[in-house]
Amino acid sequence: MTTEPKVEGPAFYFPSIERKYEKPMSYWFALVDEQRGLKHMEMVNWLKSEHGMGVEFPLSLK
Repeated sequence: MTTEPKVEGPAFYFPSIERKYEKPMSYWFALVDEQRGLKHMEMVNWLKSEHGMGVEFPLSLK
């Protein structure tokens, strides 16, 4: 019997982000890369205001 390793940390949220926002993680990482000049909370606020993310998801993308 094989078991999948337990996913911890920010990657724990990735499947939920993909389901809820119907985009692959590569899409979100590309968006974040385009906004690299923003400070952490600026990025969080940008993802919340421009893409409607709740607070837990933007924190996992940074």
